[in-house]
Amino acid sequence: MKIIFLGAPGAGKGTHAANVAKALEIPTISTGEILRAAIKAETPIGIKAKSFIDQGALVPDEVVIDLVKTRIAEDDCKNGFILDGFPRTVAQAQALKGLGVAIDKVVNIYVPDETIVTRMSGRRVCSGCGATYHTIYNAPKAEGKCDSCGKDLIIRADDMPETVKNRLEVYNRSTAPLKDYYENEKILVTVEGQEKLEDTSKLVFEALGIK
Repeated sequence: MKIIFLGAPGAGKGTHAANVAKALEIPTISTGEILRAAIKAETPIGIKAKSFIDQGALVPDEVVIDLVKTRIAEDDCKNGFILDGFPRTVAQAQALKGLGVAIDKVVNIYVPDETIVTRMSGRRVCSGCGATYHTIYNAPKAEGKCDSCGKDLIIRADDMPETVKNRLEVYNRSTAPLKDYYENEKILVTVEGQEKLEDTSKLVFEALGIK
């Protein structure tokens, strides 16, 4: 299956995408991760992307699309993949379709804005491996320490309430129109985020027809 996860920052789409990827044995493709990897490896696309980032500008669509095109052509994507963080705009969605990529399902995880602001204040990120936790919904075994590598957990500046509100505003303005686009394509399914992570996971699996 070729799947896209949509959802506002803090809606939990990364966690659910990882669960589905594990169940279907397909990779999750995060544009942020492949962008950082390309910059680190100093590939031609990475160098081009870095020039925009260094100027404080957004990386243009054509550069991001080139990155995605290169990544989904790799062997581990032949049985499908999950896109997390792409497309962000209708223009990117149209470009993806233009590449001949037929998406099977678009899962939109809906959580009210006020719930997201509350949730994200409890989010913690490992300073070592980058694993994510939550003080309520996905607590580490030892408070303040990563289960995987034992390093300290930190609160990102992105998770501060005022920053979260700004990010939600940007999301609702630019990314939310994708819902209409994929609704017209008849591949959008909306899952309401539940209080418990496992309850939302169950709904996601049901929406995708995964046993």
